[in-house]
Amino acid sequence: MDERVAGDGYRWNRRRMRSNNEWLLLERLRAAGPLSRAQLARDSGLSKPTVSAALAALARAGLVREAGTLVPDRGRSAVLYEPDPAAGHVLGLDIGRGRLRAAVADLSGAVIARVDRPNQGRSAASVADAVVDAAQLALAEAGVGPAEVVHAAAGTPGVFDPGAGRVRYAVNLPGWGRPGLFERMRRRLGLDLSVHNDANLAALGEYAFGAGAGSRLFVYVLVGTGLGMGVVAEGRLFAGAHGAAGEIGYLPYRPPAAGRPPEGGTAPRRGLLEDAVSADAVVRTARAAGMTGSLTAKKVFEAARAGDPAALLAVRQEAERLAVVVASVSAVLDPDLVVLGGGVAHSADLLLGPVRETLPRLTPLRPRVAPSALGDGAVLLGAIATALGTARPLVFERRTAVL
Repeated sequence: MDERVAGDGYRWNRRRMRSNNEWLLLERLRAAGPLSRAQLARDSGLSKPTVSAALAALARAGLVREAGTLVPDRGRSAVLYEPDPAAGHVLGLDIGRGRLRAAVADLSGAVIARVDRPNQGRSAASVADAVVDAAQLALAEAGVGPAEVVHAAAGTPGVFDPGAGRVRYAVNLPGWGRPGLFERMRRRLGLDLSVHNDANLAALGEYAFGAGAGSRLFVYVLVGTGLGMGVVAEGRLFAGAHGAAGEIGYLPYRPPAAGRPPEGGTAPRRGLLEDAVSADAVVRTARAAGMTGSLTAKKVFEAARAGDPAALLAVRQEAERLAVVVASVSAVLDPDLVVLGGGVAHSADLLLGPVRETLPRLTPLRPRVAPSALGDGAVLLGAIATALGTARPLVFERRTAVL
């Protein structure tokens, strides 16, 4: 074997060099394909014979396929190549208090089946079983067996502790911190499953597929049953030392005197800022302003659109509190974009104006504030993007190792 040691001590050989070239071309096709051999040679700096050999190896491995023909104005036509999306599949899961979502995607990221159902679980175990049922239904609708799924990623409130095998800080899903729940899901699904914070996945989804694309430092604020945040810097998620970066619900917040806890009291278990900004806060404010009956945040926003004074007041106060969130985040991170997502952010048409109007009174910093482009799909698409990040290299390694 022709082998040498590079200056940094890393061992190189011909097979590894070929593998690196093949991976480089495969990633280029994912980013800009379909492309011809000549285009790949020009973009990569590799010689045409090297590109041809690499493409032939990738085709034998089932990683690329022909995608048509390029017919130039002059010269010979050229075969175009693209990654074969059927080389593997991934599963994404979004576990929320109100809804459970599952989706199956191929290696191109195209969703081929999606299931969205209410979360009717009354215990942590029943929620875990309902998630598995939704995942199995999505797989059945996609016509994909567990053996064809390379990786699955799940988004959940809270922070997953892999050492303890449990989620911490998921106060909106009672019992969700019980150890063993995700191991139970792994066994029933028969899949490699990773667990991630839902706001982090939403940020990755929005960066990969939505409003955050191209941003240098992008912040996604998830406002719904709870309050969370994901931070993407230069295309990479910032999770903090223990995975808890973005748990902004625990930031201190001094509410107006009428709603202030008594001196010497303790902060709400869910966090002061989360208690003031989440969907429940919208309902509380609306009731305090005089609205009656069975209320949800959605109903309050609908009443505000109809001109109800109490609802308009509740929406105004929610926007002002969201402006506090944006101002606080901007002082620490200096993002170029803050995206508002989650259930409450469905009413961005009512919130964005007051948020932008309030910000100058709180901070001289001026990040752009925009609504989510993905809506309810942000966490799910982030789960798919995360699963793809694991699956694509694994598929490449497995398929090229036997050549």
